[in-house]
Amino acid sequence: MRATNPPATTSGRRALHGWWIVATFAVTQTIGYGSLYYAFAVLLHPIAADLHTSPAAVTGAFTTAILAQAVAAVPVGRWLDRHGGRALMTAGALVGAGMMVAWAHARTVWHLYLIFAGLGVAMAMALYEAATAVLVSWFDAARRPRAILGMIVVAGFASTIFMPLTGWLTERNGWRATLLVLAGLYASIAVPLHLLVVRRPPEAARGPRRARSRHRRTLVRAALRDRRFWWLVAAFVAHAAAMTTMTVHLVGYLVSRGHPATFAATVAGLLGVLSVTGRLLLTATAHRVRLHRIVAAVFALQAAAAFSLPLLAGTRLGAILAITAFGLGFGIASLTTPHLLADRYGTDAYASIAGTLAAFVTLAKAGAPLAAAFLLTASGDYRTVLLAIGSAGLLAVGGILARADTPKAADTASAVAPAG
Repeated sequence: MRATNPPATTSGRRALHGWWIVATFAVTQTIGYGSLYYAFAVLLHPIAADLHTSPAAVTGAFTTAILAQAVAAVPVGRWLDRHGGRALMTAGALVGAGMMVAWAHARTVWHLYLIFAGLGVAMAMALYEAATAVLVSWFDAARRPRAILGMIVVAGFASTIFMPLTGWLTERNGWRATLLVLAGLYASIAVPLHLLVVRRPPEAARGPRRARSRHRRTLVRAALRDRRFWWLVAAFVAHAAAMTTMTVHLVGYLVSRGHPATFAATVAGLLGVLSVTGRLLLTATAHRVRLHRIVAAVFALQAAAAFSLPLLAGTRLGAILAITAFGLGFGIASLTTPHLLADRYGTDAYASIAGTLAAFVTLAKAGAPLAAAFLLTASGDYRTVLLAIGSAGLLAVGGILARADTPKAADTASAVAPAG
């Protein structure tokens, strides 16, 4: 049995509605990430001061959200394959807004931990992985990269928009009122848009339900037996660990090298802009060079940037150059993962397979900064952390190249699409 894709030629009506979904997600993902994810960094210290606890204790609540998101990734993927994204993403936006209202009324750290567990589930239901799965089901291989790019280029500015907005609102109204404003904004926009615009593609419901379910299980089992899938897991887990660790520790490292905190924060802010640049460059070159080679080259550039940062970061120009090289790889996984998975396994079980990958990647995002903090405490030197980041980058290179070179296993040949 081969993985099946939607027909290459789609009606004008279907294509038009697919682009309406892209426009919807460009808006809802920007607001969702800005409210549910990036606002936390701005509110961290005001919350800690108000609750009379440490920033580390409050940060633990956010880690709880990431862990809950990882746990929810697999069941969310299965739901998306079976039922589509309309009900799930609408409910996710409602739950997310509700958790923000509860967050605004939290009185103890333990309240925060419980609330953030629910917030993590909402993030799995309504943010990027769910939206990508919907777009993969709507667009064929030729249109898919442009559709996903259209969403994530806009959403890439979520931090640029919402971190200053959150800071301004907090200065004027306090963190509790700020959360209520953001919750109202998110609910009033994301809930109706998800409900009215998101739907399954016309042919998704064709065929007996039991046969479709059996076919999806076959594809998922084939992927889990496929060594190429696990090389992809290794590559993107290592890459996620490197990205998250650099994001969390970059400002502290630059300050330790004698740079002012304002300069360090400004340079770190380049990472969001560079993520958009890297995605655009990847899209522009993907039709000329095989995708896995481009990705491996970018991962190698990031590893080199991390290794060279101790040599270059003593000057402002050197720090900017190294961080620019590293930042070009930010966000590249969000474009390559859908392509590599859909190309090999088709779209019928994409969300379930991608959810399995996302669970491992999300766990890496939750654990890597904490592991790096322990490493910094043990060594007393940021160079050890940068060495670990560079090494993770090299592991990501190896995983991508091994994925390309690993032959297709005989027991998956009947269920897996030809390798790209």
